[in-house]
This record gives sequence, C-alpha cells and structure tokens, in this order.
Amino acid sequence: MHPYLAEFLGTTLLLLLGNGVVANVVLNKTKGNSGGWIVITTGWGLAVFVGVVLAGPYSGAHINPAVTVALALAGKFDWGQVPFFILAQMLGAMTGTFLVWLNYKDHLDETPDTGLQRAVFCTEPAIRRMSRNFICEVTGTFVLLFTIFYFTNAEIGPEKTPVGLGSLGAVPVAFLVWSIGLSLGGTTGYAINPARDLGPRIMHALLPIKGKSGSDWGYAWVPVLGPLAGGALAAGLYMLLR
Repeated sequence: MHPYLAEFLGTTLLLLLGNGVVANVVLNKTKGNSGGWIVITTGWGLAVFVGVVLAGPYSGAHINPAVTVALALAGKFDWGQVPFFILAQMLGAMTGTFLVWLNYKDHLDETPDTGLQRAVFCTEPAIRRMSRNFICEVTGTFVLLFTIFYFTNAEIGPEKTPVGLGSLGAVPVAFLVWSIGLSLGGTTGYAINPARDLGPRIMHALLPIKGKSGSDWGYAWVPVLGPLAGGALAAGLYMLLR
C-alpha cells in the first residue's frame, strides 16, 4: 500500500471509531447514551490501535500531523513528504467524520443540544481559558510524542523500515493514548492531533445537521497549534537527550 493511502485510511478509521464512540455516548437515543468518560477514552484508545494496525506497515502510522512534523524536526522524516502526509491525514479525518455523520445522522437530529452535536465532531474546553487550554494541548501532545520517540526510537517513515510492526506496535500506542485521555483529557477533550480536530470541525460546518450552531472557530486554533507546539517540544527534548 502506498504510504499516503495508508495515512488516509488509517486516519479515516481513527476518526470513524474515535468520533463514533463520542456519538454513541453523547447523542440521544443511542444504545451507548451516557456511557461516560471511561467509554470515550477506551474507544479512542482502541481507535488508535486500529489506525496504527492498518497504516503501520506502510507509512509508520503517523495519522497525526503533530507526529509527522515532530519526526521531521528530529531529522527522522523527509520534510518533502510532510505536506502530503498532512493532506492525507486531513482528508482521512474528514472522510471518517463523514461516515460518523452518515451513521448517526438520525441521532444528531434527535439531540437538540448543539454543544453535544458539535462534540461529536471536534473538541472544546470544559473551562474556556485559551492560554490554559493551549498549555493543556501542549502537555498532552508532548507526552504522546516524547513517549512515541522512545517506543520507536523515532525510526518511522516510508524511507525506513516501519517500526509499527502491526498489532504488536499498536498496543503500547493505544495504551498511551488511553492514559492521556484518562489523566489529561478532562480539560480540553485532548485533541492532541490537529487533523483530528480541524478536519471534523470543517465537516461540522459543511454537513446538514438539524438545528446546529456555529463550529466554534474562535477556539479552533488551540487544538491545531497546541499539538504542533507539544510535538516540537518533544522532538527538541528527544534530540537534546540523545
């Protein structure tokens, strides 16, 4: 499989299953309604597992622009491929979100709370304080990337032998994301992935949803720039400690 296609498909499955569990928990008249934060964080951890299993052998399973940029900053990934990886990830995030909407359209329309509708697509903070929200996204992504560097020794990318190693390599990454969600996700919803938030936010703006409100573009920069900054800090510290 071509690495760009692997990134697209891996991110598609990540968002289909990740935002799918959010929809199942927060929308009205679903079987999983009110399942709670443990269900959401577990679902997201398993969604990462599935995405990494699919994409790992072919692209290294970045499935996250913060991962791609951090690896490039660390000199472990070709900068020339960065825009194409990010484009594939964005398109995958939008496609996965479209599939969530397709499956949960009736439940979205049955949920009058526009905040819950939007939560199926993108993140928002529990307490809106932009500077603190930004720090929270930086922190969560730093933990993600700094640990991933040591999981893989940063040897990730189509020009190198992928380190994902299928389901074996996906297990620790899934547990890592689950841990971040349980411990740090309560403040902002732990986007820790610009494509995971921006792609679905665009789809929320475009798709027909009964009674929906705005897509909260005033907050949208936080889950994009925060993860990129956290990834850059992780790459810098990794290089310093090598």
